[in-house]
Amino acid sequence: MLGPLVFPIWLRLSLILPLFALNLWVLRQLLLPLAPFPGLFVTAALIAFLLDIPSRWLNQRGLSRWLAIGVVAVVTVGLLVLAGIALVPRLIDQLGQLINELPGWLVAAEGWVTRLQEWASARGLPSEFGDFSSDLLTRLSRVATQLSQQLLGILGATLGITINTLLVLVLAVFLLLGGDPITAGLARWLPDQWRELVVDTITGTFRGYFAGQVLLALILSGGQIAVFTLLDIPFGVLFAVLIGFTTLIPYASAITIVGVSALLALQDPRMGLEILAAAIAVGQIVDQVIQPRLMGSIVGLQPAWLLIALPIGARTGALFGFGQLLGLLLAVPVASCIKTLVDAWRESPFDPAES
Repeated sequence: MLGPLVFPIWLRLSLILPLFALNLWVLRQLLLPLAPFPGLFVTAALIAFLLDIPSRWLNQRGLSRWLAIGVVAVVTVGLLVLAGIALVPRLIDQLGQLINELPGWLVAAEGWVTRLQEWASARGLPSEFGDFSSDLLTRLSRVATQLSQQLLGILGATLGITINTLLVLVLAVFLLLGGDPITAGLARWLPDQWRELVVDTITGTFRGYFAGQVLLALILSGGQIAVFTLLDIPFGVLFAVLIGFTTLIPYASAITIVGVSALLALQDPRMGLEILAAAIAVGQIVDQVIQPRLMGSIVGLQPAWLLIALPIGARTGALFGFGQLLGLLLAVPVASCIKTLVDAWRESPFDPAES
């Protein structure tokens, strides 16, 4: 009697990949009409992941699950309210001042370009970049003026942002309360021998990565605020928070530091160098001393793979209606989970006939 027909692995993969791509296309068609709810739901799930960490810690210390979640929710809302009262008005004020001053800074930059062009021409060096730079700065000045005029309109959207924020927080609380049954229900769709590995990998990676990244962002923002205040950097709080929270996306904080330093250098080159040196110094302290203790080897990805994962994550987020920013935030932990599962599959290949 003939045994079951077993196809080679390359043939099985060639059949699985088109079906996988078709399922992704169908999922995209279902999610796009629901925008922005998919993005809000994913954001709520990430917040639930973060809040689940202190909730479990309190639960292990003797509090009931409901009481632990209640304490964490109350403390979180209290901290958000305090941050909103103490920090948000100052950030909005500095943002308005920055937008109003940007046109003048860009005019000063155009003067720098003109002098650089004259210096290059006097020494017989190529100076054709002057016209391009002047045109670019003129356009940037026009954009800055428009932003200044539209600032009140941007702030007028606060109601919609507040509603979405409340919706995300409510969803996060419900996901936090029902997270274990939801996870168990989804895990039943997985093969038995992969169920525990997949659940542990996803939950451990996402909790560890985002908890570590948020803590790093808060620590870096606080350190930058203290240093920038001591150096009397204009718009120091705004720039410190911006640099701190761009650490949630790999390499983004370095780009932000360079951009902020270049922007301030338009007004005062020495100030631009000061903020560049201060931001790098604080960032190095956080990266070399604090980050290894918080993150350890949670991600486990080489820099080259990070550079590949980030644009793919941004594009995928845009395609599925989550937004590019959310796609960038999810790119690294998702890539880390995929790497862990692929490594496990290579060590003990999964045979569908066994499930």
